[in-house]
Amino acid sequence: MRRVVVTGVGPVSSIGVGAVEYALALRAGASGISEITSFDASGFPHRMGGEVRDFQPEKIVRRIEVDDWGRTSLFAAAAARLAVEDAGIDEELLTGARAGAVLGTTAGESQVLESVTRQALAEGYDAVSPERMGRIDAGRISLAAGTELGLTGDLLTLSTACAAGNYALAHSLDLIRTGEADYMVAGGADSVQQWLHAGFYKLGAVAEHACAPFDRDRAGILTAEGGAALFLESLDSARRRGARIYAEVLGAGLNCDAYHMVAPNAASIADCMRLALADAGVRPDEVDYIGAHGTGTPTNDVVEFTAAREVFGDPPPPISSTKSMLGHTMGAASGMAAIAAALGIAESFLPPTINFGTPDPELPGIDPVPNTARPAEVGIAMVNGFAFGGNNAIVVLGRCDD
Repeated sequence: MRRVVVTGVGPVSSIGVGAVEYALALRAGASGISEITSFDASGFPHRMGGEVRDFQPEKIVRRIEVDDWGRTSLFAAAAARLAVEDAGIDEELLTGARAGAVLGTTAGESQVLESVTRQALAEGYDAVSPERMGRIDAGRISLAAGTELGLTGDLLTLSTACAAGNYALAHSLDLIRTGEADYMVAGGADSVQQWLHAGFYKLGAVAEHACAPFDRDRAGILTAEGGAALFLESLDSARRRGARIYAEVLGAGLNCDAYHMVAPNAASIADCMRLALADAGVRPDEVDYIGAHGTGTPTNDVVEFTAAREVFGDPPPPISSTKSMLGHTMGAASGMAAIAAALGIAESFLPPTINFGTPDPELPGIDPVPNTARPAEVGIAMVNGFAFGGNNAIVVLGRCDD
């Protein structure tokens, strides 16, 4: 099977757009959290989120018309465009049938759905144009990326919620490994929206001010948005064109325990970690860093760390969460963490967990890389993504010195 590498990254986030800005923000431990403006949040007791305030898709995309697409699709298209530009590949190579895009999402174009629903309730169903109704389809997220890049290969949107970005990476890895595709754009996208914020608030999972993973006083997630895309190709392809290689995608593991709709299961997550390590051909003692799912909810962080201790022993590798800086970008979350890990491997640093103040006695021996990035040689990194219903997706990245 072919070896697969990451040669381009395209983050569109609340802390930075593009590889350079995102890496600088990670190193600085920046926060992208502010009071939500995407909808009237005044009725919510908790109103903070991670919005991409300065998102100007018309300055990034070239082919698609911005007015024809919803916000989530525009995040996906912009992230894909940035990843391809970052890879420095001739776009003509992507117009054949062996280049595609796989994007994950939690809520798809629910901003569009909310808008259409409001119009229908206020003015009647006949007032809603068929063209606006057509923008609701979540499949348009990968279509936006494919149209923007002129791709004619597989375009797939995966709705495996908060683990969807890793599912997209794992599927893209398989397509290139087996020779079914030569180039893939993989990642995810989601937007801040009212119903999702309301749902997580009613679950009791939304923090009031800050997301503080692994801190004793952590109180939950902050809803957030953005797009994350990684450009993947075979190692041979990257070598032929002299591309810069951020990292090699060594392997991936997927499982689903269906243990509970929202409660994660430590044994199942540990099994998924072992699956990913086995697929990557990596021993636990070779892993230098874990990019955590790290939601900042009391339960998730204990369960995730318990699974890490079961697989890696004591102490497990440093484990940090980009959600402390970005909020929870849902379908883009594991893509954001994978980009952070790839940058950490390429530029020799560990992304931090910000808002960390008090160690939790339930997480003995944890190293959350507190508050500031840390210089470190990162040979191998594990990136975790977990979702509703016990969907677990884990990707293993490694330095490519060949």
